[in-house]
Amino acid sequence: MVLPKAAPPARGAGAVSELAVVFNRVSMAFDDHVVLQDLSFEIPVGAMRIMLGSSGSGKSVILKLILGLLRPDAGEIIVNGHHVHSMSEADLLKMRADIGMAFQENALFDSLTVAQNVAFRLMEERMPDEQIDARVAEVLGFVGLSDFADRMPSQLSGGQRRRVGIARGMASKPSLMLFDDPITGLDPLIAMTVDDEIIKLRDLEQVTSLLVTHQIRDAYYVATHEAVRRDGKVEIVDADPKRAEQFEFMLLHNGRIHVQASAAELFSSTDPFVKEYLHKTLPPW
Repeated sequence: MVLPKAAPPARGAGAVSELAVVFNRVSMAFDDHVVLQDLSFEIPVGAMRIMLGSSGSGKSVILKLILGLLRPDAGEIIVNGHHVHSMSEADLLKMRADIGMAFQENALFDSLTVAQNVAFRLMEERMPDEQIDARVAEVLGFVGLSDFADRMPSQLSGGQRRRVGIARGMASKPSLMLFDDPITGLDPLIAMTVDDEIIKLRDLEQVTSLLVTHQIRDAYYVATHEAVRRDGKVEIVDADPKRAEQFEFMLLHNGRIHVQASAAELFSSTDPFVKEYLHKTLPPW
């Protein structure tokens, strides 16, 4: 079976407006080490992409390029209609206000409570206190941590800290969320609670998302489940097959997207590199 390659970058202002992220023939090297070479991919508004790749394949570099923390050696990068590769630092700061980030390390402030951590970005934006309090309560409720608002990060489990990180990332209602390996190092059962929050954010908040990970089991779970509201409650259920096809994997190799495919297509692939990658990374389910 031949897997679908990454679609060619869109052309024209109308097409770009429907895309949250566009990488058009992007290349990046550090001295003599080429990380990305002629890389092209797109993430439509409201869609999810799950990026896989070996260590050193450039996954974290791609996140930094989206945020404008690095500039490519060649090519163009468009995020929410902004040409990130050529923007000034002042304009980049404004652009980042519409992007949420959940880090592997959580990056929480140890001296602040859970509520203060979630509110930090909103306070920087000088939002009125009553609006901050309401939004913090809303997002902590969303991730199931309403009763933990006054606790310190040191009083939380690893999974709870990751969920606080997601709450903080979504507090300012960004249109784009970037997840940098948010499940690594967690117990499998705890990791699933974080997976569920990613699914809820995608399906209930309709946030465009890029999940970078090497945790294949969790990535597969996120790609094959969806969040639904039933009788006033949120449930995580098996995704309808047609809907699951929208949550595509992108596998990096040699600085490019080697394949872009749904979970079903990826796991049934006969492509030699895909088979080797999955064989080396899949746990014994």
